[in-house]
Amino acid sequence: MFERFTKDARAVVLGAVDHAERSSADKVTEEHLLLALLDRRASRASFALASLGLADNRGSVEQALTAARRRGGLTRADADALSDLGIDLAQIVSRVEEAHGTGALEPGRRRDGRGADGEAGDEVGGAGDGSGSGGQRFGRWGGGRGGRSGRARGSGHRPFTRDAKDVLTRSLRVAQSHSDRHIGDEHMLLALTTRPGVPAEVLADHGVTYESLERVLYGAGEARAS
Repeated sequence: MFERFTKDARAVVLGAVDHAERSSADKVTEEHLLLALLDRRASRASFALASLGLADNRGSVEQALTAARRRGGLTRADADALSDLGIDLAQIVSRVEEAHGTGALEPGRRRDGRGADGEAGDEVGGAGDGSGSGGQRFGRWGGGRGGRSGRARGSGHRPFTRDAKDVLTRSLRVAQSHSDRHIGDEHMLLALTTRPGVPAEVLADHGVTYESLERVLYGAGEARAS
């Protein structure tokens, strides 16, 4: 699958690793993929995000992601469901952070040089795409540099979470559904909106949904990415 990734898509993956490294996360998550997508310039995904007004709202997106991390990675919908059960999540977060510091509930934060679950993890190619490329290292890809600083290529090991791997797999399906021969960063962005979770919720709150992205990227009679 990975040989079908465009230069922009590979840059997003490397950028996600870079974001994980700089945030001291033990694994690369969907959130890191989203942040790497927001870093892109002059790509189909960046065109779509700019067309939907997200280019000027990165700060708001980052604030929403930070708030979700402080809730232990729960979506706002999860928090509302707990509230219906009489559980005040905000109060719980406040008490835990008062005792253990801000961000104490953040999932996947590297504290002792290993993952929160003690796993060594596997490379993203281990998702098993049937191409025989399991365990492929991104450093062999070539192409764009990761994130803002490109440090990911020389960084320590960062396995991808199952959810992050699923985004990559879904990006292939999205590309196939549009008869696109290569997997671009726009397919990764579309794939992110199809998974329930914080990134999709945050994107939707800012007017970026699968439907709105499809209108911009593939819709007839409207501005389209080329």
